[in-house]
Amino acid sequence: MSRTDAILQRLLSLHPNKLIDLSLVRIKRLLADLGHPEQKLPPVIHVAGTNGKGSTIAYMRAFLEAAGQRVHVYNSPHLVHFRERIRLAGTLVSNKQLNAALEHCERVNAGKPITYFEITTAAAIYLYAQVPADYLLLEVGLGGRFDATNVIDHPLGTVITPVSIDHVEFLGDSLAGIAREKAGILKRGASAVVARQAEEGRAAIDEEAQKLGVTPYHAGQDFDGYQQNGRLVYHDEDGLLDLPKPKLLGPFQFDNAALAIAAMRHFKLPVTPAQIAEGLGAVYWPARMMPLKAGALRDLLPEGHELWLDGGHNAAGGGVVAEAMRQMQRQSAKPLVLIMGTFANKDAKGFLSHFGDMPHSVLTVRIPGERASWTARQLADLAKAQGLDARPMRSVKSALAEAAKIADARVVICGGLYLAGHVLAQNKTPVH
Repeated sequence: MSRTDAILQRLLSLHPNKLIDLSLVRIKRLLADLGHPEQKLPPVIHVAGTNGKGSTIAYMRAFLEAAGQRVHVYNSPHLVHFRERIRLAGTLVSNKQLNAALEHCERVNAGKPITYFEITTAAAIYLYAQVPADYLLLEVGLGGRFDATNVIDHPLGTVITPVSIDHVEFLGDSLAGIAREKAGILKRGASAVVARQAEEGRAAIDEEAQKLGVTPYHAGQDFDGYQQNGRLVYHDEDGLLDLPKPKLLGPFQFDNAALAIAAMRHFKLPVTPAQIAEGLGAVYWPARMMPLKAGALRDLLPEGHELWLDGGHNAAGGGVVAEAMRQMQRQSAKPLVLIMGTFANKDAKGFLSHFGDMPHSVLTVRIPGERASWTARQLADLAKAQGLDARPMRSVKSALAEAAKIADARVVICGGLYLAGHVLAQNKTPVH
């Protein structure tokens, strides 16, 4: 066990009864004891939503860095190594920096109850306050209103990505209720950019915004972006941009990129159209419709097979992957094999419902080391109940060996970021 892992293991024990307990009381107490680092940050762009948060932040980071800006980034969860969550002025935090910050927060907390996400978020904020940067892109962990990141009283701006049903055990099963929780990051005096939403979700966001005197800048109304002739066309009140297509794959990435561009322009950040174009070609965000073209796992498939990886884990995420597959199938038809593992609290039925009769087969696995995962047998039975040819597998490797028997297959490993992280580690794919 590494020193970082040992520290994180100790931090897990500080709130043993509930690993997730949404509240701002504990983190605000710790931040006060740390000397209020949340008040010493560069301008913050706070991002909430159900899907697309990480990709939208990746685009904003790429645009800002193309403009020569130093950017802090906070993402969660990580895929392989915890330090992926914390980027300091463009560089992942070092193990030495991370360990020192975690241990300092552990000492200052002095054994008081606090969740793992709260104390690690406090450590990230403590680091961001120490290292000079021009901006901080801050991703919500869960929800918004009571998420540990929601301690910034005066952000530069807020962004809400598409909202859908997820984490119902914490946020409820009403789309309007979930949207209100996401809108909890909105702050009086801070501009807000909002992605396309279902009507119920948009109404709830607008209602919360009105209470604060905030006028959201809405996709489809105030700005828009779409694919045209293989390029991204973006337009808003300031004009039209004809841009190269995003480097990240999948039709949904045009929406994520447009949302990030809208944030740059609406928040009046120092980014030119040429720098936006450069960022679209440089952006990197692993495990989102990611082709695996080499590596230990890819080598298990014969030439002619494709291997893709996506971390989407809810019904909306399933729709995104299915639409990407339909687009690929129209361009080049191949037998589609899904290798899927997900948590038992996720809507696996909703995820799979978007694929219709596209899959040749669904090979199910348990997420390694995760007790809360569906078993491979349970997930296969669920898929069979939807009329899919599904079989449980012992592991991702055994599933790939099975997929290798199908000629020229398009193989997609999907179901969640925890499975994606396991796959990237086994394939020895860099995630920085």
